Amino acid sequence: MRRPNPLRSLTLRLTLVYMALFYASIGLMLGASYLGGVWRPLQEVERQLTVESDRLVAIHRAQGRDALIRALERRAAQPRGRLPYHVLIAPDGAVVAANLLDWPRIRGPEWVRYEFGTYATGAEEEHEAVVRDLALPGGWRLLVGRDTEDLDEREDLITEALSWGLGMTLALGVIGGLVMTYSVAQRLESINRAARAVIAGDLSGRVALRGSGDDFDQLAATLNEMLARIEQLVASISRVSDSIAHELRTPLTRLRAELEDLAAAEDPAETQALTAAALDEAARLQSMFEALLRIARLQSGPQVARSRVDLSALLADAAELHRPAAEDRRQTLTEAVEPTLAVAGDRDLIFQMVSNLLDNAIKFAPEGGRVSVEGRMTTGGVAVVVADDGPGVPPEAREQVFERFWRADGQAPGFGLGLSLVAAAAEAHGATITLADNGPGLRVTVRFPG
Repeated sequence: MRRPNPLRSLTLRLTLVYMALFYASIGLMLGASYLGGVWRPLQEVERQLTVESDRLVAIHRAQGRDALIRALERRAAQPRGRLPYHVLIAPDGAVVAANLLDWPRIRGPEWVRYEFGTYATGAEEEHEAVVRDLALPGGWRLLVGRDTEDLDEREDLITEALSWGLGMTLALGVIGGLVMTYSVAQRLESINRAARAVIAGDLSGRVALRGSGDDFDQLAATLNEMLARIEQLVASISRVSDSIAHELRTPLTRLRAELEDLAAAEDPAETQALTAAALDEAARLQSMFEALLRIARLQSGPQVARSRVDLSALLADAAELHRPAAEDRRQTLTEAVEPTLAVAGDRDLIFQMVSNLLDNAIKFAPEGGRVSVEGRMTTGGVAVVVADDGPGVPPEAREQVFERFWRADGQAPGFGLGLSLVAAAAEAHGATITLADNGPGLRVTVRFPG
């Protein structure tokens, strides 16, 4: 099988999606930092400069050029907060007042962010500043600004952090995505190997566990349980198939022999006897197949229809039905059923289950023995107990008694399907079955949920 392409891996795609979300979160975080740390302070500087420049323009308009120069000098000599910058240029281009070394020689936009040279601190320095460039009456030009070097450094820091952060995140994300994709692909490949082994017919393969207890280990454990169950069911089907072939061989052989004898018979009485024997054998085969089909439907079909079942009355009816069979063998059939017991389920199916248990108990109890049926409330539900004083079932064989065609001594009467039907009916009702020693005999307890 072709190995998966890591570039088409879901893990890698999820990693890339996560990286995109991480980039977006970094962008939002740095955008918020820029908004609060750069853009809003710049807006505040521009607002302050608007107030100052409007006041200076009013002084020039009301008191003249000399008053404006004095106001600019006072402003430069008493800096408050950010360093103040100014340039006053005459119509002929001569500089009348300035504390800047350079400025835009040609007037452009009203607001300018520019790196100006200044000697405001006594030595030539380069500072980023926000400047308002105004045209005054008579051809004069006034530039008024404030130092924003700290905001420029902060902006550079945010830009650098953004570029480095995104670059490193991209590199680490791609490397981490490839590593994670490879690791996940290895774990998935172990699951695929087990699945391919099952497809090839080997049900003994299992997914390797690493013992980490992570999601993959839990998935592997679940798959192993499923494979074990499938292996168990396939083995059970194989045993059932072998048993069916074995069980059918004898009755079919007898049926064929009886039909051959019937074909050769000439005496009407003999013909009638052979016909009756053949019909009996066919009826036995039909009963076997009907039991097998009913078990199969219970185990694989939809849930049984549920209604309120009067279990006390049902147990009494089942005991009454089997009492003649017990009396024929001089057995004592006792009842100990609490009144008003009720469960939710299919009455006919529950009756068949109890009937099979009683039939099995009467069959294996000795002549003159004891058989009992009990019904009582228990913690969390209702218990039905059928017991006998027969040979019982060894503990090591109690897991096998519910398998199709299993019989304790291999020669017991019947098909070996009665307890299989009991198990299927109990499972369909959510009930549990336990077998115990009755000292002597077998004690079967069916517990219905409350």
